[in-house]
Amino acid sequence: MEHAHTNATRRDLLKALGALGITAGLPLSPAMAAASKDKRILVVVEMSGANDGLNTLVPYTDDEYYRLRPRIGLRPDKVRKIDDRYGFNPGMLGFEQLYKDGKMAIVHGCGYPQQSLSHFQSMAYWHTGVPNRGEPFGWLGRVADAIDPQLTPNFLVNIDERQSLAVHSEHHVPVVFDDPERFARKGLRQSRPLLDNPALTDGPNASRQYLDKVAASAREASQLVRAAWDGYKTPVDYGIRSLDLNKVAAMINAGLSSQLFYVSFRHNAFDTHVQQNELHGRLLSYASDAIAGFMKDMERIGRANDVTVLVFSEFGRRAAENTSLGTDHGTANHMYVIGKPVKGGHYGEVPLLTDLDEGGNLKFTTDFRRVYASLIEGWLGHGSKALLGGDFKTFALYG
Repeated sequence: MEHAHTNATRRDLLKALGALGITAGLPLSPAMAAASKDKRILVVVEMSGANDGLNTLVPYTDDEYYRLRPRIGLRPDKVRKIDDRYGFNPGMLGFEQLYKDGKMAIVHGCGYPQQSLSHFQSMAYWHTGVPNRGEPFGWLGRVADAIDPQLTPNFLVNIDERQSLAVHSEHHVPVVFDDPERFARKGLRQSRPLLDNPALTDGPNASRQYLDKVAASAREASQLVRAAWDGYKTPVDYGIRSLDLNKVAAMINAGLSSQLFYVSFRHNAFDTHVQQNELHGRLLSYASDAIAGFMKDMERIGRANDVTVLVFSEFGRRAAENTSLGTDHGTANHMYVIGKPVKGGHYGEVPLLTDLDEGGNLKFTTDFRRVYASLIEGWLGHGSKALLGGDFKTFALYG
């Protein structure tokens, strides 16, 4: 950074700061905080590891399901029935209630052509929204650039141990943190004096002056996140694992200008090859409780009309159980769109368990980018064709 050229652009400097771990934006003014209360918010929840859709939303009236899963199939008297065909996993009381309240859209058969069964590769395709091709920027990062060209500080937030490809943006620098209480800029020990006191840089050139300002605002932004967390108290129960959604709620409650949030289960939690049922049930209860708790919290703070939650996994599991009482990597899966403004119900064509592909997997019927397009256009109010590299027919998820 000491040799930064005087003609360096703002974007170049932001990228350099990102490399040093300075991943926060500018602080909010009171006017910006007030204006942010009128903004629509999208929260993306990643169920990493390939969640088993068939034991999440169980087709309890389908005999073929029980033929394919004689030992791990969930019996009709155990599931949380939402209609005369489907029922949620027994631990998913929160999802059952959200659906019955009309706040959940279930999209069936989601996938993409030439499905990869590699966690890493498939997740990259979902993160970028560009299957079977290399793409440097994430779909949510591109959305941020498109709907917020003025680069509103703290607009894009990723709560995780490391930044997801989904939020990688050409222009925005996402706020990335795991623990709000320890959120601070990172850097090598040798660079700490410069990071903590940018005035130590010598010379009057414009690039260094700009670096001073951004470094100072990065410090203030990390303080802003910590203050939002410190000032957040809620009586709402998020369950045993909040999935960091309570941290999202704290930032929304504080009036930050953030509109796009990304959180995830970590370490391929849903990769259930052996002894699936007990572990899978616990994971689903964590997700269901956390998401339902978050939606209750949005009601409590008066922001329920402003928030949509998208839940997805990189692929599903094979239709048949394996010999280890688990399921192997599969293809098509459900996506869930949740929120008070959402028109609840079933969307998309249901893949048939009697018409599997040569590998014994469900045939995808819905390109997952249709759901992305539906959120970009129907919720965020921006065209999706250029962002997704194609014209994907949207679902009428909103009134």
